[in-house]
Amino acid sequence: MPNLKDELHSSGWSAACPCFDNTTTKRSKLILPCLISSRIYVVDVGSQCRAPKLCKMIEPVDVFWKCNKGYLNIPRSLPNGDILIANIGDPSGNSKGGFIVLDGETFELKGNWENECDSPPSGYDFCYKPRHNVLVSSAGVVPKCTGYGFSPDDYKKGVFGRRLNVWNLSCRSLIQCFDLGEDSLPLSVKFLHNPDAAEGYVSCALSGIVYRFYKCERDNWAVEEVIRIPAKDVTGWIMPKMPAFTVDLIISMDDKYLYLSNWLHGDIRQYELSKTCKPRLVGQVFVGGSILRGGPVAVCRDEELKCQPEPLVIKCKRVYGGPSKMQLSVDGKRLYVTNSLYSTWDKQFYPNLVKEGSVMLQIDVDTEKGGLTVNKNFLVDFGKEPNGPCLAHDIHFPCGDSTTDILA
Repeated sequence: MPNLKDELHSSGWSAACPCFDNTTTKRSKLILPCLISSRIYVVDVGSQCRAPKLCKMIEPVDVFWKCNKGYLNIPRSLPNGDILIANIGDPSGNSKGGFIVLDGETFELKGNWENECDSPPSGYDFCYKPRHNVLVSSAGVVPKCTGYGFSPDDYKKGVFGRRLNVWNLSCRSLIQCFDLGEDSLPLSVKFLHNPDAAEGYVSCALSGIVYRFYKCERDNWAVEEVIRIPAKDVTGWIMPKMPAFTVDLIISMDDKYLYLSNWLHGDIRQYELSKTCKPRLVGQVFVGGSILRGGPVAVCRDEELKCQPEPLVIKCKRVYGGPSKMQLSVDGKRLYVTNSLYSTWDKQFYPNLVKEGSVMLQIDVDTEKGGLTVNKNFLVDFGKEPNGPCLAHDIHFPCGDSTTDILA
């Protein structure tokens, strides 16, 4: 990229799969919004996949003046071909939710998506279901507070979001809001892939709770708690209780399994979804985290583990950090994960990660009975990159993946 300190946090394709059976959608442009600078890059990866070219750049001042938005996050392609990008704040770093829109062909900035009166107090992720004319969005943080790091003093001050928002997709209007609890911080939100399914899940990073949201009657939605990951009583850490900090949630293309990455506890979890209201834990693997044996943190009380997990070493490289963003192969057998969350927080919680660089790991998935195993033969070491070490985050496949395609 031609600029530094952008914080390339999330990415997405300029086109997503528009129907259930179509797997030939051309994905030639990668949309890269920047979390810190609020700049937007459009990168051509279709002409030469091994030599991507920057084909358009939207400067922050354009986003500020035209949309009064900033701190850009998740991009997704809409049914009409335009690109929707969620924002976390305003130009001054205050908390502000909502979305901006790019033209799907020219990539020109069109403006805000939602009605001005419907802007939620915070934003982060979103997903939508065309057949049910609904979009669901989660809450984020106050950028000017959390940009310098995580602080326990920010609890009970409205710094961490708490709402799940339900929108009318065609009217672009906010129709329902759910309060998921103070300082719950709902981040990742996903629908089931079945285009007729009117349900999905949202993971709350700080409370450790996963909620199922579902359509209960015409145009009315409800939420229920279906998973709770208890905090661990610890010493040697910033607080006496360590939350799981669930960063990412993804669902397999066949809607059989749900996966969670817990950035602080260090584990990836696999839940079976034969009963969507009662996900069943069938797989778990530790790939780092803050509670490893021999580290500075001691676990005093743990409702789940009998002992602290061992550090992970792959191909003679010690893996630092915790599981962050995930991507699942279309056949559901290979789960890829990176271990950088956000550069400022990486420096605070995992300084060795910043020093050594992040990695991408492959988790082998048992799709029949459930189960997760770290593939010891696979390692992408971003610490060895030119001008590195680098901190890798988001992952996408050009052929389609479990987080990009919205089945219409």
